[in-house]
Amino acid sequence: MAITLNHTIVPARDKVASAKFLARILGLTFDEGAVGFFAPLRINETLTLDFDEDAEPFDIHHYAFKVSETDFDAMFSRIKAEGITYGSGPHARENLVINHHAGGRGVYFCDPNGHILELLTAE
Repeated sequence: MAITLNHTIVPARDKVASAKFLARILGLTFDEGAVGFFAPLRINETLTLDFDEDAEPFDIHHYAFKVSETDFDAMFSRIKAEGITYGSGPHARENLVINHHAGGRGVYFCDPNGHILELLTAE
């Protein structure tokens, strides 16, 4: 039996704004009609991120997305167009440099909740 991650909960101060932010950066469509207890963002055919509002302080998480070179270019362009600070590593998220690990490219940035987001083209 193949095991796939189906969904995970992403804590947020504003679940809809957070889902819209990530959808915009990744070039996805956010279905506001699907908002109920969660604000679900379908990442692909097997994974949904369910944004959940939490007024309490919550732990910061790291979400990494492996993408194609073409998708990386488009996503990175949106990051820069929105004036989002980015960097080459999880502890260097503000150096305005991308990395070239394993012969690919990678970038780290934060969402409005402080979660660390990573785009990478190679592992």
